[in-house]
Amino acid sequence: MSSVNRTIVAYISMAVFVLLVGLWQGPQNVALLMAQVIAFSLIALGLNIQFGYGGLFNFAIMGFLMVGGASVVFVSYPVKPEFWHSDGPMLLGRARLAFIAGGALVWAARYSDRIGIKGGWRVALITLCWFVGYVLFRSQLDPAGKYIESTSGWVGGLGLSPVLGWAVGGAVVAVIAAIIGKITLGLRTDYLAIATIGISEILRNFVKNMDWLTHGTLSVSPVPWPVPLPQELQADGMSIDMSFIIARLSFIALTLTILLVVFYFIQKAYGGPWGRMMRAIRDNYIAAGSMGKNVTRRQLELFVLGSVLMGIGGAMLVSFSQILDPSGYIPINHTFLIWVMVIVGGVGNNWGTILGAMLIYVIWIISDPIAQLIFLNLSHWSQSVGWGAIPEIDSRAAQMKVLVLGAIITIALRYFPRGLLPEVVRRER
Repeated sequence: MSSVNRTIVAYISMAVFVLLVGLWQGPQNVALLMAQVIAFSLIALGLNIQFGYGGLFNFAIMGFLMVGGASVVFVSYPVKPEFWHSDGPMLLGRARLAFIAGGALVWAARYSDRIGIKGGWRVALITLCWFVGYVLFRSQLDPAGKYIESTSGWVGGLGLSPVLGWAVGGAVVAVIAAIIGKITLGLRTDYLAIATIGISEILRNFVKNMDWLTHGTLSVSPVPWPVPLPQELQADGMSIDMSFIIARLSFIALTLTILLVVFYFIQKAYGGPWGRMMRAIRDNYIAAGSMGKNVTRRQLELFVLGSVLMGIGGAMLVSFSQILDPSGYIPINHTFLIWVMVIVGGVGNNWGTILGAMLIYVIWIISDPIAQLIFLNLSHWSQSVGWGAIPEIDSRAAQMKVLVLGAIITIALRYFPRGLLPEVVRRER
């Protein structure tokens, strides 16, 4: 079977599967599921750019999703007058000036060799400037944070469009990814994976503990929607069931448009000279470097581009759920699950990545109610034969999600080692 026919059959099968789930769960739930699938598809495309195009092992996905979510909250959440009418903005301005001063100090120390300071003395000077800059910055930031928490609780938002918040989320993640990439992309693949795990935890703890900025573990809700909410449609006379369907379909239409635009440009780039260069670097970076390609710079491009999509996807998820809860981010849901989507769908194939995102996320969600149904029937049967009821069915069903995911990975790697839709490279004759 040709790759095109295989893709068509795979997507028709997926559509039938989603239709069956919709008949079972109802149109409201399947609309909710598809809205989340689109966001996860965008995130998976970001990982496919990094790993499928460049062979980069990124395990900082969860951190990037949290930063994207925090960014959309800051941009779209309503303004808090208590913060803006207090001394909080002035204190944060001082902290910003201290940050600039500390950065300028470190920058000047890095060029101290031009005035004759070299070798170990230069390293010692840079280290000292880093320390002084950090102390200077924290001496202004910590009092500002305590003041804001004691007066207004946190800074609130800017009250702007959530779609603008998605773009800001991608931009903020891009800056962070550029800094991380500059530091880590020279590492070997296994060390890069370890480094990004640590970076993910740093970002998670930052979002979780900066109460004055993100509200921390107290969470933020409700985060505004970019389209009319079901409650707004109900106020206009629409029924409850129809309002949820229409609102979610509107959200799907907006996010699907963004996904399709991103997919189009990624496909065009991957099929052109840029994509061929990236594949050459991925397959043999030594040979690519010997041909004059700047390997590290191109890998940084991939790392930043993929991270931008992760930030936008994370912002979409927070907007849709209308809540930012840092304690709700766990590695298996927001890192491992994304890797499974890409591996099962097909590394290096954008069609396969989206298919994998749809398949894995739908199975991940429906495995819980299916497991509950099975356990309930088994419990009734065990009671009928005198063995007693099965305890804690809800928690056992939730644990089955991990078991089902492991079984899918095992089956996929056994029968589809290159994914359901493997990478297809067209070669010129």
